[in-house]
Amino acid sequence: MSRTEQDFLGQREIADDIYYGVQTIRGKENFHITGIPMNQEPYFVKALGYVKKAAAMANRDLGAIDAKVADAIILGCDRVIAGDMMDQFVTDFIQGGAGTSTNMNANEVIANLALESLGFHKGDYQHVSPNDHVNYGQSTNDTYPTAFRLALILRLESYMTALRQLQEAFFAKGREFDRVLKMGRTHLQDAVPMSLGAEFKGWGTTIGEEVDRISEARALLREINLGATAIGTSVTAAVGYPKLAVRHLSALTGVDFILAGDLVEATSDTGAYVQLSGVLKRTASKLTKICNDIRLLASGPRAGFNEINLPQLQPGSSIMPGKVNPVIPEVVNQTSFLVIGLDMTVTLAASAGQLQLNVMEPVISFALFFSIRTMERAVNSLRENCIVGITANEEHTRNMVLNSLGIVTVLKPLLGYKQCAEIAREGYKSGKSLHQIVVVERKLLTQEKWDEMFSFERLINPDLLG
Repeated sequence: MSRTEQDFLGQREIADDIYYGVQTIRGKENFHITGIPMNQEPYFVKALGYVKKAAAMANRDLGAIDAKVADAIILGCDRVIAGDMMDQFVTDFIQGGAGTSTNMNANEVIANLALESLGFHKGDYQHVSPNDHVNYGQSTNDTYPTAFRLALILRLESYMTALRQLQEAFFAKGREFDRVLKMGRTHLQDAVPMSLGAEFKGWGTTIGEEVDRISEARALLREINLGATAIGTSVTAAVGYPKLAVRHLSALTGVDFILAGDLVEATSDTGAYVQLSGVLKRTASKLTKICNDIRLLASGPRAGFNEINLPQLQPGSSIMPGKVNPVIPEVVNQTSFLVIGLDMTVTLAASAGQLQLNVMEPVISFALFFSIRTMERAVNSLRENCIVGITANEEHTRNMVLNSLGIVTVLKPLLGYKQCAEIAREGYKSGKSLHQIVVVERKLLTQEKWDEMFSFERLINPDLLG
């Protein structure tokens, strides 16, 4: 069974079990770019349902469309929001037309759902039209970015949760390793002692900062241009529609949306996306640094730092028996590099806007959603498959501290910088330990004083060195 649908370019035969229509089919045929349809981002599909529902409610309240038609549209929107029609959203993420194919995909699916609820056949658009009813008082140029922003707000919630859980995993290891003595390093050289717990706690703190930055960027997404229609002049929209539609959308979603004060500016502005992308890049940069640190600390096991042990997940080599690689930090590194590159995509697309519209918003949506999804998965994998299973080589890390020349800094308050430098130089040239030089040979400190100066508490709490 099939039906015939027509737009001003001609007729198309459409299988009768399909809820989208002729304009969606044209978009599907024209854009084979990523191979990733919109239904792969469920939040975006649901957000389209919310936007269309708010629009129908506002138009019904204002008498712009018949209440019976509006209520049928609202029922169709509810099915989209519920996720019942995910397989019907088939347009590619990246498309020409600033998202028109996606907007019409939503309009056609909702119109055909409304027609069925009213007892009509799919495609009987004289009763409920994708353009004249579902899209009444709207344009792709206000519905697409509004749905995009709502979808980002919803998507970011689970990403922020993933980051908070990673932060807590670092803090938990910080508490577990609180009394594990190790050597801190600067320039990859021995510096001064610290606890391994402090290192993990620092990683948790820096991830927590990212949650705050994401929250700030997400707040910018609450300003929307719903009701601006084509360029911000609200052409074809009923009087009072923009404020009412935004009010309905806020009530439906629980998100406190704000109608932009300058709809012309808001219709072409993509600054909030650039801000969010920059924050995603910032987090990716921090995760890269953390994963580099983890790989260094776990290097070896015999010929590297060997301070920590990572969970052994898979054989690491097809030629070297027994080798195990730090595969989770490696994959998080690679994910971070991808996100950093996608930030450049967002930057270029945002700068490519012309006059009253930025037609490159689809690639911005692809870049941001792909970044958030992959980062969330990477963050969860880092926590579940790596951080929670890390163990410390406590005896080894302590021995490295006590055999290091870097601990001479602890003696500086007693012996002075010049003498400590001479001692360190002798140790470097002779290979002797500091204890051998200071206590045994030069007798600059008694064994009791040495033990006091190099107790765990004094080593990790410089305030106690006075």
